[in-house]
Amino acid sequence: MSSPVRNRIRTAVLALSAMTALALGATATTGAAAAPAAAKQGPTSVAYVEVNNNSMLNVGKYTLANGGGNVFDVAVIFAANINYNTSTKSATLYFNENVQRVLDNAATQIRPLQQKGIKVVLSVLGNHQGAGFANFPSQQAASAFAKQLSDAVATYGLDGIDFDDEYAEYGNNGTGQPNASSFVYLVSALRANMPNKIISLYNIGPAASRLSYGGVNISSKFDYAWNPYYGTWQVPGIALPKSKLSPAAVEIGGTSQSTVATLARRTVSEGYGVYLTYNLDGADRSADVSAFTRELYGSDARYTP
Repeated sequence: MSSPVRNRIRTAVLALSAMTALALGATATTGAAAAPAAAKQGPTSVAYVEVNNNSMLNVGKYTLANGGGNVFDVAVIFAANINYNTSTKSATLYFNENVQRVLDNAATQIRPLQQKGIKVVLSVLGNHQGAGFANFPSQQAASAFAKQLSDAVATYGLDGIDFDDEYAEYGNNGTGQPNASSFVYLVSALRANMPNKIISLYNIGPAASRLSYGGVNISSKFDYAWNPYYGTWQVPGIALPKSKLSPAAVEIGGTSQSTVATLARRTVSEGYGVYLTYNLDGADRSADVSAFTRELYGSDARYTP
């Protein structure tokens, strides 16, 4: 299948130093208990938001015309980074100024979504520095980064972590190439740290093909996995039930409405439980969103500014 790697509009985050290890002294603000959304039958809908350019609050502006339920069930903050500290020779979790702003303002940028019943997950992405999910040199190093991730979830009151193994540029700064054990150690430690939170896999990069090591297969430790190629259908190669997989992936406003509808129809007809969307912006995208909600939920989408 000729599917170019997803086209993302992002402000380059070529950090001058691999800084900003998590401020563990911050106090988590978990907010009020999430109010249950109106009942909705059908697949889980996921929305990635490029916070360099757009507000997370856009995810909460779409409801189903029939019944009023949320269109989106999971909102993904795109994206934090895995950076490399050349002094300590270790991976560190990095937030650019836009991601940091969302997290620091969780009360107004994250909690309103959670109170509607929408889960908010932090995506973590490579940053051209050689550090990635697939090249930790030891179990200890993988576990240390897993702790940074779970601390971020706890500190900012998030609902989980999404792994996106792109742009690591393995080998930069003298780092190692991908190895068989790294991602297994990382995900195992993260799941142990946060047994009831979401861990999702953007099914791309060396990490995505290294899910088993030493008799341990981490496939079941993921809540979701999805196709990374927008406008296409591709079943993620991971041993999860159909209810946790999204073979469909679309870019809102970038994938034709006819393709959006076709992929949604196939999601339902083939019994898959997740539908992935990318790049929800601040415009009224109700026509694009309705193209899949009609197929998934039997309803148009309503946009409320």
